[in-house]
Amino acid sequence: MARRLEEAGAEDAAFSTAQVTELIREVAGKRVVLRGKIGGQPAVFRLYLDRVEDCTRDWNELCRIWPKMREGDLRVCAPLGFAPEAGVMAVAEVEGTPLLQWLYGAPETERARYLEPAARWLRAYTECTETEAAAQPAGWAKRAERAAKTQAFIRLKRVEKPILKEILRLVPLLDDSQWRFAVSHGDFHPNNLIVNGNMVTGIDCGGSRPAPIYKDMARFLMHMGRRAMIPSGEVYLGVDRQGFIAFCDAFRLSAEEREITLPFFIAVEALLRAETRNLPQSRVRRARQMSEALLGDLERIGR
Repeated sequence: MARRLEEAGAEDAAFSTAQVTELIREVAGKRVVLRGKIGGQPAVFRLYLDRVEDCTRDWNELCRIWPKMREGDLRVCAPLGFAPEAGVMAVAEVEGTPLLQWLYGAPETERARYLEPAARWLRAYTECTETEAAAQPAGWAKRAERAAKTQAFIRLKRVEKPILKEILRLVPLLDDSQWRFAVSHGDFHPNNLIVNGNMVTGIDCGGSRPAPIYKDMARFLMHMGRRAMIPSGEVYLGVDRQGFIAFCDAFRLSAEEREITLPFFIAVEALLRAETRNLPQSRVRRARQMSEALLGDLERIGR
C-alpha cells in the first residue's frame, strides 16, 4: 500500500501530502479502503488491486456527478486526488453515519426518517441522464435464474424456486413496455448513504453505464429487507412499504411501473444476491422470512 501511494504521488502532486491512519476495509485481491488525510483534509483512499481500470471509471463517474450534487442536502463526496496508473483515488471523508448503521441505533419510531430523503437522493443522481428504451425483462429473468442456482441453503431454494416462477410469469406482461434508464449509482444500499442531520451524502459512486432506474431502488429496499430491517414497520414484497412508496413518489412512477416493473425488479434482486455458506443462521432465517413475504405479494401481481 505504501508503494502504491508513493507511485500515486508521482502522478498527482496531491498525494505527496497523503497520510494514512487506518485500514477501513480490504476486499481480498480486489481493493483496499484507507482513512487518512490529504493536504490536511480528512480523506478516504481507494486502492484498486485487480482491475486498475476501475479506478478511472469510478473517478470519471464521481467527477461527472460532483458539479450537480456538491451543494444542498443531497450530495456526493468531493473528489480530491486521482492516480490512474497507480490505481489510487482519494475523496473527502464524509461526516456522519452510514444509513444502515444509523437505522440499527435509532429508536423504532424514528427509523423511517430517511426513507424519503434516500429516494430523493437517488432521483437527484439519475434524473440528468434519464432516457427511455424498450424493456428487457427476459434478460433480467435469466440473470435471476442463474443466480438462484448458486443459492447455498436448501430452505431458501425451496421458496426461491416459486419466486423465479413468478418472475417468469411477469416477463410477458413487461415485454412491450418502455423502461426508464439512467446512469446509476451501481451499488445503492443504505450504507453507501451517509446521514448527518438533514444532510444525505452518497459514497462509492461507481455506475458508468445506463441501467433501468428500478434496479437501484430494488437494491436499496432488498438490502434492508433481507436483514429484516423494516424502518416503517410496514411490509410489502418483503421490503419496507413506505420505502417502496417513497421511491414511487420521488420518481413519479406510472401505474405499470409501481404495480409491475418495480415489483419485478425487487423479485429479481432477491435472487441476484444469493446467500453464502458463511452467513450466520439468523441471517438465513431473516432471508427466508423476507422471501416468503415477497412470494405472497408477488402471486397477486398482474392477476
